Amino acid sequence: MLVVDRAAAQYTGAFKSWLSTVSRSIKTAYIRVVDLADVTLFSIGETPVTGSDILRVLLILSVAYLLSRGIRHAIRRVGADESSGTQASLYTVGRLSHYAIIILGLVIALSSIGLDFSNLALVAGALSVGIGFGLQSIVNNFVSGLIILFEHTLRVGDYIELDTGLTGTVKAINVRSTLINTNDNIDIVVPNSEFVTTKLTNWTLGERILRVRIPFGVAYGSDKETVKKAALEAAAEVPYTLTHMKGREPDVWLVEYGDSSLNFLLLVWVNRQGARRPTRTRSAYLWALETKLAEHGIEIPFPQRDLHLRSGWQDAQPPPSTSPSPPPTPQEEP
Repeated sequence: MLVVDRAAAQYTGAFKSWLSTVSRSIKTAYIRVVDLADVTLFSIGETPVTGSDILRVLLILSVAYLLSRGIRHAIRRVGADESSGTQASLYTVGRLSHYAIIILGLVIALSSIGLDFSNLALVAGALSVGIGFGLQSIVNNFVSGLIILFEHTLRVGDYIELDTGLTGTVKAINVRSTLINTNDNIDIVVPNSEFVTTKLTNWTLGERILRVRIPFGVAYGSDKETVKKAALEAAAEVPYTLTHMKGREPDVWLVEYGDSSLNFLLLVWVNRQGARRPTRTRSAYLWALETKLAEHGIEIPFPQRDLHLRSGWQDAQPPPSTSPSPPPTPQEEP
């Protein structure tokens, strides 16, 4: 029993010694950190900046970021069940709130370390130098993003086409760029200034439906009414077609007498899914058209030319031989 008590006492003493060492190390580190907090790291003008000032700035900016993130999350939840137009407006409110909170947090953080913002000439001069040397493109994209948000010419969820041929759905409008998701599920980052300075086609800005035009040709001699019937039947079989909206029914036009065919145009109003997939939509209507035209016995011609020969031609005669005749064979005398 005495041996056990002695071992326990030794273990307890060692543990207390370890705790004492750790406690002294923590106190030493704390004292050094406190001393460092009071040390002037650098100065901005006549204002000294210490370690505690840096920690205070980081803390204020972190709180501002978390507050902005919470507000944007709440706005997204509120607009989850709203219409697309309302969701776009709420997205604009969320982005502007984010910018305002971050800028306000930055001003409060810098003011907390003693910076004086009353001298706006100094601040404007610094900003003009920064913009002139290296921030011109960033400021340009930021202002372009604000123009996009205020004008509502481009909204999250819109299907767009740029001058370069890029098509896709807008996923996010950020400070510097806009995120576009193509139909191949590829995310492409486009600078905001591209949407302000170049031509932009927004397929779903006013309405979520649009009209597509599908050209096709049939052989001369085909009955026009049968062609129209076959084309309308083809349009009715494609799931993208709007069939119950007055004034927007499918139609077929004869538009041209081509070199080898009668050229028609199938005009169809398509729903939102069809508007977002132009290549697939066109392929679906062409597929249905070929099937229905074949069922009605209508020929889809290929380019051909007719050659008419003028009268008065005679049958071709073989040309006379122009090779010299062989010399006569000499005969022997008897």
